[in-house]
Amino acid sequence: MTVNGVNVRKLVFVLEMDVCNVKVKVISNEKCVPKHKLLVMDMLFNTTKRWRKKFEPRVRVWKLKEEKTCEEYQSIVKDKVVEAEWKYLDVNEHWQQMKNIMTETAQVTCGLSKGRCRYKETQRWNEEVAEAERENKKNGNWKKEKSTEA
Repeated sequence: MTVNGVNVRKLVFVLEMDVCNVKVKVISNEKCVPKHKLLVMDMLFNTTKRWRKKFEPRVRVWKLKEEKTCEEYQSIVKDKVVEAEWKYLDVNEHWQQMKNIMTETAQVTCGLSKGRCRYKETQRWNEEVAEAERENKKNGNWKKEKSTEA
């Protein structure tokens, strides 16, 4: 791509972005670096509001670390594998059926997650900090600290 006789290959990544309007000018009389010309661009970007993804519940596979849940899962999978009909299936159908058995059993035994916590709880907050804050409020120290900062 050339603009006014100047090769602009390095700026292709900018032009491939979601840009509504681009105006490019080459200033040939301006001295920059030898064998280079000054390039000026006016760009108008299309901005779109990005929506949060809806929460999709996930299988709680971490519960399989518990012995009771793991044993229950294994016994149900074994029963379903014995009951399933495996005749006249090619490899892909066989794999798909086995995958369905394992995922459905995991959903039943482990359950699905309910979603993220709406309010973040500070990890550093503990009983010591809560007690210190209660004492400061009780003694009126929090008023003094605010007045000294201002």
